[in-house]
Amino acid sequence: MKINNDRNHHLTYCTNVHSGETWPQVYANLKQYLPSLKARLSPNAPFGVGLRLSDLAARELLAQQNLERFKFWLAEQDLYVFTLNGFPYGNFHHSIIKDRVYAPDWIEQDRLNYTQRLLKILSVLLPKGIEGSISTLPLSYKPWWQDNQVALGKLLTASSLHLAQLTAQMNDIEQDTGKILHLDLEPEPDGLIENGTEVINFFKDWLWPIGRKYLAFNRGITLSKAEDLLRKHIRICYDTCHFAVEYEDPATVFRRFQSHGINIGKIQLSAAVKVDLTKSDRHQIHERLRPFAESTYLHQVIEQWEDGTLHHYPDLIVALLELERSPACEWRTHFHVPIFIENYQLLQSTQDHIVQVLQLLETFSTCCHLEIETYTWDVLPAPMKLDLFTSIEREYRWVLQKMSEIGETKKFALQSVER
Repeated sequence: MKINNDRNHHLTYCTNVHSGETWPQVYANLKQYLPSLKARLSPNAPFGVGLRLSDLAARELLAQQNLERFKFWLAEQDLYVFTLNGFPYGNFHHSIIKDRVYAPDWIEQDRLNYTQRLLKILSVLLPKGIEGSISTLPLSYKPWWQDNQVALGKLLTASSLHLAQLTAQMNDIEQDTGKILHLDLEPEPDGLIENGTEVINFFKDWLWPIGRKYLAFNRGITLSKAEDLLRKHIRICYDTCHFAVEYEDPATVFRRFQSHGINIGKIQLSAAVKVDLTKSDRHQIHERLRPFAESTYLHQVIEQWEDGTLHHYPDLIVALLELERSPACEWRTHFHVPIFIENYQLLQSTQDHIVQVLQLLETFSTCCHLEIETYTWDVLPAPMKLDLFTSIEREYRWVLQKMSEIGETKKFALQSVER
């Protein structure tokens, strides 16, 4: 839904919270939840949709008249799709996923084909006058490549070429329809690009040099024009959980990206688990963290030592084995917890990182897509669970309340200056 009207922000939640890998399953979930959420949260205005489609669901949606029927249903319900989650290719619930969520990665033709299908879907569903975004994985999973630099170079080259092909396709869509689409790489712990520095290095050293040559040659345009197209159509999805786990300062990251001409196309609002290891007995901390060490998703842990050094663990299950003897003062865990919870027994969340990002929207106005992305309701420890509808609504209301408070603070500050 449209919020903060003077800056044209659009807020949604990612429908990856719902299980279902076929289009009929996805459609059934949308029918069950979206009209009711709209009635509670946006009864008098269009309600935005953050759509997650597996490759199978995307294929099925493009078959027969399914896409046109869905578009008609959206209009009938006063709903609109402006962003897609193109990260998980296959099954995302009720199975052991772990590092398979990165497959196929951006060296694979299957990843390119899947994303091309998503572009086609979004180009049809996206209302005119709004940009469309698709978030995608951070190229690949770093541990698969870190011991083979030759293979890594091939992956980065192939990924850059595939992203350039998609840039050409998005440019064609804009020429044909007037709709601007962008693909947003989503850094996360142990992703091939996982922090601000790695993002900048990939864009400067791989995507722009390789991509602009491809576009200049294949489209008969200048290298400068080709790079402009890459900057326009390939952006970053800033997930607040992921950057918080990396101990990154939002304002610093935003400024660095801006100084290098890297655009943030989408912000995912999510919170990680955080724990101060200096204030409680570690055995008690272990007992509190153990229920989060579940078997479905990867829950990477990054610990910080007193001198600022960061140390990575590939999964919470592994990290817990080292908790008693770790020299760290803090742990942050890639486990998306409800954004309206700041403290949970001995644990905290990185909710403050979300608030900082929402405050930055007042000065960094290039990103207008906000997507709540807590997908872990099925695997949360039982005491944190509410029914799904209530949980989604509470997350919306928390975001809207925070944005209202930020707006009031800004208004007060301006009035004080005028006096």
